[in-house]
Amino acid sequence: MNKIGIYYAFWERDWDADFVPYVEKVAKLGFDILEVNSGTVTEMSDRQRTRLKDEAARYNIELTFCIGLTAKHDIASKDVGIRQNGINFLKRQAEMLKFMEAKELGGIIYGSWPGTLPEGEVDKRPYWDRSVSAMKEVMKTVEDCNVLFNIEVVNRFEQYLINTCDEAVKYLTQVGSEHCKILLDSFHMNIEEDNIYNAIIRAGDQLGHVHIGETNRKAPGIGRFPWDELAKGIKDVSYAGSVVMEPFLIPGGEVGRDIKIFRDLSVGIDMDKEAKRALDFIRKKLK
Repeated sequence: MNKIGIYYAFWERDWDADFVPYVEKVAKLGFDILEVNSGTVTEMSDRQRTRLKDEAARYNIELTFCIGLTAKHDIASKDVGIRQNGINFLKRQAEMLKFMEAKELGGIIYGSWPGTLPEGEVDKRPYWDRSVSAMKEVMKTVEDCNVLFNIEVVNRFEQYLINTCDEAVKYLTQVGSEHCKILLDSFHMNIEEDNIYNAIIRAGDQLGHVHIGETNRKAPGIGRFPWDELAKGIKDVSYAGSVVMEPFLIPGGEVGRDIKIFRDLSVGIDMDKEAKRALDFIRKKLK
């Protein structure tokens, strides 16, 4: 049975937050996992990290980590200094995972988020090649720390390098590390994949993490996403990893700005009850 989680930013307006109170919250709602911003935890002191780790252990909540690299950490950049900043930052995140006794990080870690090709350029191969080369360097530390980095496949409006599962498989093949896996997200798959089920089958045993949300970023189970296709794919590839819902409803702040929430989708909704409803829905689908 897959462990089911939720991203802390369902309740937050800013990326930096105190994650500790959310541990008890998600435990009481019945979740197995709390996913948090890895950049924030990477910058924490050991004492702050220990406080979060101990709280998770107290409530038997697994922590998973997610990030989108900023432009100053873009490992696909033409600028060698920016690429090195990104390599160093990702290595520090691998070391953070080891400290936290956690197993995985996912997100847009192969380029900047949001990211697009510079004006006038149409060939992304040089950016791809630089990203692969940098990720190979990062993987040395990831392997030493015995953790997983999951490459998130996202839509064309947020990043240009990896928009489909096929592209993710190609990227992993070139990186050549068993510690580099694929993160598929239902929101992005809905935009880019021809077939949800076939994309999951294409990932196969390279699938390392799954994000879920409706086609309009609401919580699972109230929209038109084909959940039976996703559930069948997960079962048919014998995926036993984490499934983390990543709905966004609240405008304002960094989260609302970056996710492009321009209308309040939380009106009339009890956020905790909505999280619990979505949890029950997806548990039933995956049972």
